[in-house]
Amino acid sequence: MFAAENGLKGDPRLQAISQAIRVVPHFPKPGIMFQDITTLMLDHKAFKDTVDIFVDRYRDMGISVVAGVEARGFMFGPSIALAIGAKFVPLRKPRKLPGEVISEAYVLEYGTDCLEMHVGAVQPGERALVIDDLVATGGTLSAAIRLLERVGAEVVECACVIGLPEVKGQCRLNGKPLYILVEPREIDNCC
Repeated sequence: MFAAENGLKGDPRLQAISQAIRVVPHFPKPGIMFQDITTLMLDHKAFKDTVDIFVDRYRDMGISVVAGVEARGFMFGPSIALAIGAKFVPLRKPRKLPGEVISEAYVLEYGTDCLEMHVGAVQPGERALVIDDLVATGGTLSAAIRLLERVGAEVVECACVIGLPEVKGQCRLNGKPLYILVEPREIDNCC
């Protein structure tokens, strides 16, 4: 569900977050309107508001694990984890973690990919939040859910800063709630 539909309708922080995200047309290929969150992180207030909204939502849900999807989930996940008293677990692309790993493959529009996490990073029964910057089709988040559930974690919710309009009616992903702050902008007003 989008934050504006869940108690934050009219919240000026959502507009500021949306405006802080730069849109880069035709990157990385023609037809793609890339949502660049690095500019959000350059805006201290908008970045703090982003983290604060997530922290306010999750602080009393008994979450013990914040799992961040490589790479942009790493930008929000550690701050959220620290603020709610949880550990941060990176979900990495193949061959990026040095220890023994557990893997979960998933299908992309034009191929396959894989997420990995260290064996023992998450214990059975732990309550997990999955965080990423953007959800398009939900394939990566679905793989993250499957990976965490394979080790016995209870995935409480998935959270993203940006959600494509195609997922607007999709309040759940693999049966898990999906929480999104803003929709993508189509053009960058500053360029």
